[in-house]
Amino acid sequence: MADPLLFNPHAYDPAHFDPETRRLLRATVDWFEARGKRRLIEDYRSRAWLGDFLEFASKEGLFSTFLTPASAAEHEDQRWDTARIAALNEIFGFYGLDYWYAWQVTILGLGPVWQSDNAAARSRAARLLSEGEVFAFGLSEKTHGADIYSTDMLLEPDADGGFLASGSKYYIGNGNAAGLVSVFGRRTDVEGPDGYVFFAADSRHSAYQVVKNVVDSSKYVSEFRLDGYPVGPDDVLHTGRAAFDAALNTVNVGKFNLCTASIGICEHAMYEAVTHAQNRILYGRPVTAFPHVRRELADAYVRLVGMKLFSDRAVDYFRSAGPDDRRYLLFNPMTKMKVTTEGEKVIDLMWDVIAAKGFEKDTYFAQAAVEIRSLPKLEGTVHVNLALILKFMRNHLLEPVAYEPVPPRPDAVDDAFLFRQGPARGLGSVRFHDWRPAYDAYAAVPNVARFREQADALCAFVAEAAPDEQQSRDLDFLLSVGQLFALVVHGQLILEQARLTGLDEDVLDELFSVLVRDFSANAVELHGKDSATAEQQAWAVAAIRRPVVDGDRSARVWDRVEALSGAYEMAR
Repeated sequence: MADPLLFNPHAYDPAHFDPETRRLLRATVDWFEARGKRRLIEDYRSRAWLGDFLEFASKEGLFSTFLTPASAAEHEDQRWDTARIAALNEIFGFYGLDYWYAWQVTILGLGPVWQSDNAAARSRAARLLSEGEVFAFGLSEKTHGADIYSTDMLLEPDADGGFLASGSKYYIGNGNAAGLVSVFGRRTDVEGPDGYVFFAADSRHSAYQVVKNVVDSSKYVSEFRLDGYPVGPDDVLHTGRAAFDAALNTVNVGKFNLCTASIGICEHAMYEAVTHAQNRILYGRPVTAFPHVRRELADAYVRLVGMKLFSDRAVDYFRSAGPDDRRYLLFNPMTKMKVTTEGEKVIDLMWDVIAAKGFEKDTYFAQAAVEIRSLPKLEGTVHVNLALILKFMRNHLLEPVAYEPVPPRPDAVDDAFLFRQGPARGLGSVRFHDWRPAYDAYAAVPNVARFREQADALCAFVAEAAPDEQQSRDLDFLLSVGQLFALVVHGQLILEQARLTGLDEDVLDELFSVLVRDFSANAVELHGKDSATAEQQAWAVAAIRRPVVDGDRSARVWDRVEALSGAYEMAR
């Protein structure tokens, strides 16, 4: 019997979606299953371009249905629906991150277009999507990275009222094949932010030169150069400060996709790892008979469940966002930073169990172990997103305000606000609902109660022993504080989703035993920081807790893990 908490292609039926969404999700699963494990692995090893996959997506209208907002739609099934986008991310991650990447950078490339008022560019994008084209996001540069203040993509005014664009972009996915590349640059005749321009380019134009693929992968992560590329009025997407905002708001939309891709990777790897461990005999016993193996696999399982619960609940806040409710601006970097780093931990725990098997070329796990590393590093590093999360800490922990409860959001509607987020500033004014009721609802679950003690301790830290002015410039110290805060937010949305889904309390308790350990480990880390004061060191020691141990509960959770053995195997 399939575990209802994990994606299993053999039992997959996304019945909560509308008929066309269900058809497309199931058709995608069936395409991969028909392709088979051997072909997927061989394509990965040989760095084959994804032409067959993109042909399938074009034939089914997959990208055009899922990535055309209602404002540009040609049929009723087209909309930008974060819930079904998240479901497709998970499927792509499950079968191979290369497939997800081509989709992800298409999403990024579309961001500046769908935020634009340029009707010609929007119409062009919709047409290209319907023709099965992919898109690219020309933001980062070799010298400056994603420091868009310093872009060297220069637009020189020409005699016809347009521009000639020259310069290079680096680490640009799909840059080899994109029908439209959203490119960020600056005018040579206007100083400061007013000179920024986002414009649309075509990778097939003679003034567009693909230099190389900068990674050794099927993902085509290009370096490209423009040499006098003509930019007319129909190509200009944004100018001035609006171009800067479009860049940041596009990343807000795109970074959310990393969490569910990470989940898909971990799910496939977990089926392989548990099946291998359960059937591997050492010293006359299955590997899973050893207590440390059971603990590592159970920890991996509950961490993965936590990743899914948090991400599913974050979808609801994303879809319910508006000018007066921008809580997604916290939960979004949380999905990118916290969920993807949890994915690394999940893979590492399983790899410790299966050991050399994780290197073998005929396993999915071998590529999972490599690809899981990339997700915390895309769309801003862990450190960048932790620093962003810290901006919300005081308001979230200490100054809640009233909001109407956010319901589950599987409904078939367009998430239009994502393309009219407005200026990318004012984070200090974002307010949050009270985090405590989510914990209060599970006060009888021993490790939730234990973790709540640590969360309350963090509130006391922020109120009474917060970083002083000098420490506020010590990013190394602040990042330790950020990890503690992230755990409280992570636990909050997990509990909210657990309540909505009726999660088994054994699984929840086991999950929070892991979070108690994580909080304690991060408190020890903070204690050892060079700039920690005596008061902060004393706080850190006092915040350490031991999880509540329950052998019967752990045994019941292990039964769920053990049942994954043989529950899914991809056809050869």
